[in-house]
Amino acid sequence: MFTHQLKFLFLSGFLFLFGTSCQKDDGSELSETLVTTENYQGNKGGAKPPNGDPHHRSTKVVTDWIDLFLELDRYAEGMRPNATARALAYIHLAAYETAAPAFPEYESNSGHLPGFQLSGDDQLPKIEWPLALNSCYARVLDHFLINVSGGRKSKISELETDLNDQITTGLPAKLIQDSEDWGNSVADQIIAYSKTDEAAENQILDPQPVSYVPPVGDGFWTFSAEPERALFPFWKDVRTFIISPSQTSSVPPVAYSENQNSDYYRQMEEVYEANEQAKTSDHEALWIAEFWSDDVTGLTFSPPARHFSIIRQLIDQYHLDLPEALYLNLKMGLSLNDAAVCTWKYKYQYMVMRPSVYLQEFVDPDYATNLLRLIPWPNPTFPGYPSGHSCFASASAGVLIDFFGNQTNFTDRSHAGRTEFQSKPRNFKSFSEMADECGYSRIPLGVHMRMDCTEGLRLGYQISEAINKYHLEKPKA
Repeated sequence: MFTHQLKFLFLSGFLFLFGTSCQKDDGSELSETLVTTENYQGNKGGAKPPNGDPHHRSTKVVTDWIDLFLELDRYAEGMRPNATARALAYIHLAAYETAAPAFPEYESNSGHLPGFQLSGDDQLPKIEWPLALNSCYARVLDHFLINVSGGRKSKISELETDLNDQITTGLPAKLIQDSEDWGNSVADQIIAYSKTDEAAENQILDPQPVSYVPPVGDGFWTFSAEPERALFPFWKDVRTFIISPSQTSSVPPVAYSENQNSDYYRQMEEVYEANEQAKTSDHEALWIAEFWSDDVTGLTFSPPARHFSIIRQLIDQYHLDLPEALYLNLKMGLSLNDAAVCTWKYKYQYMVMRPSVYLQEFVDPDYATNLLRLIPWPNPTFPGYPSGHSCFASASAGVLIDFFGNQTNFTDRSHAGRTEFQSKPRNFKSFSEMADECGYSRIPLGVHMRMDCTEGLRLGYQISEAINKYHLEKPKA
């Protein structure tokens, strides 16, 4: 278990410390061949297996489905960030449970997660595990990715068919049928389990309820137009898997003040200065702000999904085998889900306003966030404290640190090639550095105060510590 002391740097020193290097993407493609997954010897962080090694190739079914999720999540209306974090948890719970019987070193989540019990895994026939995973992924993506526009969901059945054609060549009909049946059975059980969380099911259908009227008070968040109406104001009641809001701690925000000598005013002033400085297209702060934004449906995937884009790249970089990849995905999904529930509890408890309202009244009536050029309203549609981006970043980083260690040499190419915003890849020497930068990015974007980001990072690490104590590895004989 790691311990992490937050080092959140002030704006004046940040850009120097977090120098970046753009690197050419020279990662090799995964093999197109899919094979069965038997007798695994984990190779986390080890040297790349030689060409032809089945352990490396077998992760392709996982990475192909992550790639499709990232593509479709971009267009999933009304999901981000909460419903996306939840969807990722259930999708990767289903994938893990589908293949867990193949790996004697891991056990099921049955009896460990609240109200979850899987059936049918005790007397399985012979299974082609990539085929079972393929069927499972197709069914859970189709269920959990809602409101995807433009007929794009047809890509789910297209990928399922394409992978099936690759996997089933030469296989007997019974093995194919048994494998598909098992994957579909697990998917159906996970979907049924998710539906028992009525708080989530109801809110996903009505993410911005007109019934919610925000309380009024000095410095309180509110909305001024229908598109800014409160998003998921009751998400605190949604199921958590490992750590609930009542099990987390909270640091109250700095007291609201209009006094120019107050800490509150100085933090608002910092947002203004960072936001204005970043407006020039060649300034690194704008690169950081837009690189991490992921705020805009139709433009990028969502903030929680960003961390699966990172995992997708790390699976290749660290040459994870199938059980390792599935276990890491599971842990990440649980962490992001619980982070969303806990963060939203405190957001609607403290009701801290976004900077634009304050800055327009007390600093500059023409103030506009750097998000405004990407989205038709200036702010995310929920209170600011703590920052969701920051909490997702550290909830993710904590899991990655526990899995790989903190030191890395990782270049995030999540938006490589995009021209609508600053998208050049950024390099990181540690996962904590990456989380700090993601948190910091909300200041030059103009949508968060420093205290929002600091508290979000602290809370996310607390959540990841709880996730990292949740072990499914069986003791070695």
